[in-house]
Amino acid sequence: MDGTVLVADDDRTIRTVLTQALTRAGCKVHATSSLVTLMRWVDEGKGDLVISDVIMPDGNGLEQLPMISEKRPGLPVIVISAQNTIMTAIQAAEAEAYDYLPKPFDLPDLMKRAGRALEVKRRAPPPRPEGVAEQDGELPLVGRTPAMQALYRLVARVMNTQLPVLITGESGTGKSLIARAIHDFSDRRTLPFVVANAADLEGADGPSALVSRAKGGSLVFDEVGDFPDEAQARIVRMLDTLGDSGPRIMSTSQVDLMSRMEAGEFREDLYYRLGGVTLTVPSLRERVDDIPLLAEHFLLRAERDGASLKRLNAQALELVRAYSWPGNVRQLENAIRRLVFTATEDEITRSEVEHVLGNQPAMEPLRGGGEGEKLSASVAKHLRRYFDLHGGVLPPPGLYQRILKEVELPLIEIALDATGGNQAKCADLLGINRNTLRKKITDLDIRVTRRRKLM
Repeated sequence: MDGTVLVADDDRTIRTVLTQALTRAGCKVHATSSLVTLMRWVDEGKGDLVISDVIMPDGNGLEQLPMISEKRPGLPVIVISAQNTIMTAIQAAEAEAYDYLPKPFDLPDLMKRAGRALEVKRRAPPPRPEGVAEQDGELPLVGRTPAMQALYRLVARVMNTQLPVLITGESGTGKSLIARAIHDFSDRRTLPFVVANAADLEGADGPSALVSRAKGGSLVFDEVGDFPDEAQARIVRMLDTLGDSGPRIMSTSQVDLMSRMEAGEFREDLYYRLGGVTLTVPSLRERVDDIPLLAEHFLLRAERDGASLKRLNAQALELVRAYSWPGNVRQLENAIRRLVFTATEDEITRSEVEHVLGNQPAMEPLRGGGEGEKLSASVAKHLRRYFDLHGGVLPPPGLYQRILKEVELPLIEIALDATGGNQAKCADLLGINRNTLRKKITDLDIRVTRRRKLM
C-alpha cells in the first residue's frame, strides 16, 4: 500500500491504531482531532486518502465532504461513524464518500478498503441533491451489525437507480421502512409514495389508476407473494406498458418467491420483472447485537411521546437479548412500550421483562407453507392456534412439559423405527444416554418392536 492518508478522529486510540496500521502497510499518515486541521491539509494538497469520523469537536465530517470534493476532485474519503443509522449511510453515499464503515470497525476490513481507495482514481462527483439534511432522521432502521451495515450500503447504492427493488424478510423486520427510506432519500422524494395491495389492481382501471396516483414517484406492491394469479397478471401487463416517466417499482415479500415460483404459485415473468435488485432485511436473530441499540431507541421514543424515561438494568437487557423475537423489530417495540407503562420504577427489572415476555412463544416465525416448511414453523403454527383457541386467556399451567411430550413422542417413535427398535442405536442417534431413552419409552408408553432394519 502506497500513499499519504489523512486521518481525522477525536478518539486518540483510533488515531493511534490507524496510524500504526497504515504506517506498517507502507503509508505516510497525518492524524488530527480537528476538522479545521484536516481541511487545511486538503487545501494544501496533502493526502491521497481521507479517513474521517462524522461527529468531531469542531464540526460534522459529512458536511465537509462536498467541500473536499470541490477542492480536491477525485480525493477518496472513507467515513467512519458511531452514528449507526441508515441516515448516516445514505448521507455518506449522497455526499459521494468513497466508503462508509460503522464503529466499532474491523481493522483488516478497513485496511482493505483503504488499499482499494488508494488504487482507484475517482471521477468527479455529481452535485449533492438538496433537501437530504431535512429528511426524517428518526427511522428505526438502526444497527451496527455487519448485516445491517451491508443493507444500508446497498440501499444507498440503489436508491437513485431505475431498477425495480424486491425487499424480502420476515414479518416485523422493517421491509416497508426500507421501501420508504429508498423513496424519501431518492431524487423522487418530492413525488408520491403509493403502497398497493391486490385489491387496488381490481377493475378495468385498477393498474392505470395506480400509475396515475404514483405520478412518477414510487409504487410499492406490499407482500406481493400473496397476490392471486389475476393480480400478478395485471402487474405484468402494467409493467410492460410503463414508459420512462413511470413510477419506481418496489415490492415486499415475507415468503420465498423463488419457492413459490418453482411450485407454480408465482408467475416467473413477474418474479424476474420485480427482482432487479433484491434487498434482504435480516431478522433480529441474525443481528442480536443490535437489540440493545433498538431497545434504547424505543425507550427514548416513548419518552418523546410523553412517558417517563426508563432504562433496562443489566439483567433485564440480558434477557431481552436472549429472547428469539419471532415478531422481530415490531414485537420488540411493542414489548418495550408495554414495559415503559407497566414498570414501577425508572429501572426496568428482569422480572418485569419476564412478565411481559413470559406469555409469548419464543419460536421462529412462519415463513410460508408447503412441503418446505421448517419444523420450527410448523410448531409455531400449532402453538399459535393453541393459544388462539383459549380466547385471550392463558392455557393451564404446565405448558412447557406438555409441549415437550408432544415433540418427544413422535421423535423417539420415528427414531426407534429408523433403527429397527435397537435401543442402543436409537440412543446414539438421539445423542442421549441409553437409560434415559428407556425411561422415556416407559414414561411415554412407547411400544418397541425389534426388526431387521437396513440403514
